[in-house]
Amino acid sequence: METNNLPKHVAIIMDGNGRWAESRNRNRTFGHKAGVEKTREIVESSAKLGIESLTLFAFSSENWSRPKDEVSYLMELFVLALKREVKMLNKNAVKLSFIGDTTQFSPKLQQSIFEAETQTCNNDGLLLNIAANYGGRWDIVNAVNQCLKAGKTKQELTESDIEANLATEGLPQLDLLIRTGGEKRISNFLIWQAAYAELYFSDKLWPDFDSVAYDKALSDYALRQRRFGQTSAQVKLKHK
Repeated sequence: METNNLPKHVAIIMDGNGRWAESRNRNRTFGHKAGVEKTREIVESSAKLGIESLTLFAFSSENWSRPKDEVSYLMELFVLALKREVKMLNKNAVKLSFIGDTTQFSPKLQQSIFEAETQTCNNDGLLLNIAANYGGRWDIVNAVNQCLKAGKTKQELTESDIEANLATEGLPQLDLLIRTGGEKRISNFLIWQAAYAELYFSDKLWPDFDSVAYDKALSDYALRQRRFGQTSAQVKLKHK
C-alpha cells in the first residue's frame, strides 16, 4: 500500500471481547484482558505504518449499565494497562490522549490517565485517542454547550463552531471507521465525525483482529473512491 492511500485518521469500535471469552467457556473479563493485548498490536502496527491518528472506543457512556463486577474489572484494567503500556507508547513515539467525560471515573483512574498523558505528551508520532465514557450524542451536546458558554447565543451556530468544540478538535478528519465483532452499526461513536468516513465491518471478534486483519481493512479503504458529494468523473479529473 502506498503511503498516500493510507487513512490519516482511523477509529475502531473494539467489539467482541466478552463473546470471545464466552466461546471459550471463560469469564468475560478474560476476553477484556485479551483485548488489551490485541490493542497493543494494532497501536504498534498503526505507528509503524505512519497513520497520524488512531481513536479507540474503549468504554461508552452506555457501558455503565453492564454488570457491576464487569465494569469494576474494566476500571481496574484501565489503571493497570495505563501504567504498563506507557513504556511501549514512548518506544513508538505515541502521544496518548483521552476523549470523553473522564470526570466520572474514580480519582485513582483519573490520576492514572493524567500521568499517562503527561508522560507521552512530547511524543511526535501516532496520536492515540482513547474514547472512555464517551458517546457521540454527548459529544455534540457538550460542543453546543461550550458554544453557549462562550457567548454564541446572539447568532446562529455553524458547523465550524460545533467542530471546534468537539472532543476530537485538532485531530485529522475521520477517514476510516472499523468495527469488529460482526455488528453493523456505529453505536453512538463519533456520529458527527463519521459523516463522511468510510465504514468497514469485520466478523472477527476483537481479540482475533490481528495486524493481518487490520492490513486487510486498510487495503479495502485504499481501493475505495471518496467522492464527498461529487461524481466519479469529477474526482478522477481532480486527481489527474
